[in-house]
Amino acid sequence: MLAPQPAGGKPFQLDDSPVNPWKTGTMTFDAPRPGILPCQAIDTLIAAGAVTSDTPFDADQVQPASLDLRLSDRGWRVRASFLPGERTVETRIQDVVMHTIDLDGGAVLEKGCVYIVKLQERLSLPPGVVARANPKSSTGRVDVFVRLMTDRGATFDDVAEGYDGPLYLEIAPQTFSVLVRPGTRLNQLRLKAGEPPRLETRSVGVDLAFENDGGIVGYRGRRHAGLIDLDKVAGHDPADFWEPLRAQRGELMLDPGEFYILASREAVEIPVDQAAEMTPIDPSVGEFRVHYAGFFDPGFGTDEAHGAGSKGVLEVRTHDTPFMLEHGQIVARLVYEPLTERPDRLYGEGGSHYQSQGLKLSKHFRA
Repeated sequence: MLAPQPAGGKPFQLDDSPVNPWKTGTMTFDAPRPGILPCQAIDTLIAAGAVTSDTPFDADQVQPASLDLRLSDRGWRVRASFLPGERTVETRIQDVVMHTIDLDGGAVLEKGCVYIVKLQERLSLPPGVVARANPKSSTGRVDVFVRLMTDRGATFDDVAEGYDGPLYLEIAPQTFSVLVRPGTRLNQLRLKAGEPPRLETRSVGVDLAFENDGGIVGYRGRRHAGLIDLDKVAGHDPADFWEPLRAQRGELMLDPGEFYILASREAVEIPVDQAAEMTPIDPSVGEFRVHYAGFFDPGFGTDEAHGAGSKGVLEVRTHDTPFMLEHGQIVARLVYEPLTERPDRLYGEGGSHYQSQGLKLSKHFRA
């Protein structure tokens, strides 16, 4: 198991001291090899105070190779997105704030609007460790665009080595208005030790054949649907929010500004000692964006985790012009990276909404 190490090389032993060893500068973090940290290493960082929270961590918050992040009760409606530059996020917010939001009791985030919400978690990253965030799968599948922000951050979603400070989430619902509250989980954080190599890149094609039940090859979001409660599992009728789609001759016309749920032609398999990120396709082969939520945990789609045959679900939005999509057309790429070691648990162990999935809507909708 990965563990923080003192400068002299002896294992760091946790005790009752309130001192955060990362802030004192007395501790380093050693890993067997460069890579994404597995769940047991994330647990170690939490125990040592490198990751803290306003409230106790949930029992299922640490995933096989990522940490779910939770909204706090404090947010702002802003008139524009921004990066903080040399300032803190809350200082920069004052330039664009429209009003503050109290999430206690639930708050509606309207589609077409931009919000910033402070997260419950805070980081104090040790030397050699960086972090990167992605939307959770359920977030991307309801077309809610989210990006992590840090004080003095130069980019979205990336957290620099040694960062010591709060975390914020930019939230921009695109198709549906949503209900959130303190504790709602919209994104997840991966922590990396060193500079792991990219092991391989695989292309992903789209499935527009008539192999799905009823000949349905995808879904298009309804423009004037109701409110989605993002903490309510299987609590919404899909017919109220989605229009089923059937392809003609293996083709599907994507209309500008519309949001689609499609499935990959290929089964996706993530080895138990690796993780993967699905990246948007190069614009040179298609003017559309695929997959807001791009992170796949180790064990997804594997026999060992009882997920063989799992498809990748694609969240697709075209840009300025209509685009004719064909069966099998390459729409995204999977980039694989190693873990520093095998995680103590795999994706889908103990239950998952998306292991063994085909074409599937988010967990918020009844099957």
